[in-house]
Amino acid sequence: MAETENRLALVVGGSRGIGRAIALRLARSGFDLWLTYRRDRAAAESAQAEIEGLGRACEILGFDVADDAATRAALRDRAEARPPHAVVFNAGVARDNLMVWMTKEEWDGVLRTDLDGFYHVVHAVLFPMLREKRGRIVAISSTSGQIGQAGQVNYAAAKAGLIGAVKALAREVGRKGLLVNAVAPGVVGTEMTADLPMDRVLPLIPLQRAGTVEDVAAVVGFLCSEEHMYIHGQTIGVNGGLAM
Repeated sequence: MAETENRLALVVGGSRGIGRAIALRLARSGFDLWLTYRRDRAAAESAQAEIEGLGRACEILGFDVADDAATRAALRDRAEARPPHAVVFNAGVARDNLMVWMTKEEWDGVLRTDLDGFYHVVHAVLFPMLREKRGRIVAISSTSGQIGQAGQVNYAAAKAGLIGAVKALAREVGRKGLLVNAVAPGVVGTEMTADLPMDRVLPLIPLQRAGTVEDVAAVVGFLCSEEHMYIHGQTIGVNGGLAM
């Protein structure tokens, strides 16, 4: 990816938290952005303004990745006209509960967004990327998907599923010039982790701190933009040593 002009990145779930940090990192690396959001248009517009302030173009797209038809309507024609150079799937919801009490809706709701959404997004843009014979796909998984977490059977299943999907897709598309990887954040300071009992969590992390959204964005930015790249089908943990 030596070319620096007119590169385009699709960042799914890019209006807040980790996704926003990734979008800004890619903008600073010379990417124009398609930035998607589900509900919070104000946050998406704020991210758009910040990206445009960096001198990059940014289009915001509002839809629910759990809805296949809405995802195709938002992405397919755009991708046909301008295939993205990088796709970052960062959509994720958590509905934590012990398995014995978990409702079907808590299970289905997480799987629909966190795992089905990956299929909906990638399927909508993959053929144009294959036609170009270049590109990067990064799925944001989780340490929970690598080692499990009590109270997160649904979330861990979805995030582990992303890792399996990345490995299989990497075998399918590598010969076409597409690189596919996963990044698995641990405890990162976002809205999703705001209620964690940090006095009990931090002793489990060798670095003795929570990660930042910039820590994750740095790794994703490297996977999406580094010209000399031989990382493919891998899951990179960004967890301070919580999982090794």
